[in-house]
Amino acid sequence: MEPRRRRKCSLSPSMNRLQDSLLLMIRSLTEEERARGERRFDQVFSVGEECIQDYELFNLLAKKDQPICYDGFEPSGRMHIAQGVMKAINVNKLTGAGCKVKIWIADWFAQLNNKVGGDLKKIQTVGRYLIEIWKAVGMKLEDGKVEFLWSSEEINSRAAEYWPLVMDIARRNKLPRIMRCCQIMGRSETDELAASQIFYPCMQCADIFFLKADICQLGMDQRKVNVLAREYCDDIKRKNKPIILSHHMLPGLQQGQEKMSKSDPSSSIYMEDEEAEVNAKIKKAYCPPMIVEGNPCLEYIKYIIFPWFHEFSVKRSVENGGNKTYNIYEELVADYEKGQLHPADLKIALQGALNRILQPVRDHFKCDANAKDLLIRVKGYRLTR
Repeated sequence: MEPRRRRKCSLSPSMNRLQDSLLLMIRSLTEEERARGERRFDQVFSVGEECIQDYELFNLLAKKDQPICYDGFEPSGRMHIAQGVMKAINVNKLTGAGCKVKIWIADWFAQLNNKVGGDLKKIQTVGRYLIEIWKAVGMKLEDGKVEFLWSSEEINSRAAEYWPLVMDIARRNKLPRIMRCCQIMGRSETDELAASQIFYPCMQCADIFFLKADICQLGMDQRKVNVLAREYCDDIKRKNKPIILSHHMLPGLQQGQEKMSKSDPSSSIYMEDEEAEVNAKIKKAYCPPMIVEGNPCLEYIKYIIFPWFHEFSVKRSVENGGNKTYNIYEELVADYEKGQLHPADLKIALQGALNRILQPVRDHFKCDANAKDLLIRVKGYRLTR
């Protein structure tokens, strides 16, 4: 089934993204359901770079008071801003639209994938450190709409429900189909895998049904296993399929780095990096004049700064055009492509904006004894691929 991507037209904001099947479905809704769907759709849909399928998402938001969104992470080392700030932005959008977000702390999965040497106690320490960051950066956790669930605890407590599901998914799929999902582990089909890693895609697919998720809200790199879950629904004749809402993957800071890497400090800004470290990394970042494509600095502005501040302010001398505040990303891109915004000015403004976002995290890890201890321990762990 082909994914539906955003497209522009002259309709209202919600209708900009609609397709014929969605329009037909909307006509079957009551007036109250239609209004609720439109009110929530834009906010939830804005989280994703790709949605499979948009008409299913609209129908869900129109009819269900509190849809369940599944998100998750493998505790495997220090947190970079893509995982920290972007996840906070996306989760706050989802809960703001009335969704409940279940964040799966995949400690068993990290052990299967040999992260942090496969040491489960260290992996769980990393998990607690990551939760501290989301609290500090502003993920809204007070109203109970976000739930952190440890995979080891949840699976053990409901083993009789979980393992038959994993076995059924494994039984219904050939090994090559499972191997095509290796990207979700940061692996490729040509890598030499441990036997334990074959379980990983079957288990992650099972997680979606185990958590009763309506929406899979994960990165584009997790797309293949989410599609596997929809295929499994076809196989077992299940009507309500999980909706896939895949968010954008923020690139590394150097040229050609499609994804931030925790193992390459030069490619990532970590959530507790000091101001001087952030400034040095942005200063060295790839940012060619007048080139938008493949420019990580512009991507950071688009996916972090604008969603956070809803504007981007550049300070310049009068000779260089004077100070300017951009309220929409497209206006900034137009100036940059024409050479009216210099990379040096853009980088200084980006440094300042990122440091404002990260300062509460730095303060938390300096002032909170528990958080400080977690960071010291995590920094001391040897990362393993």
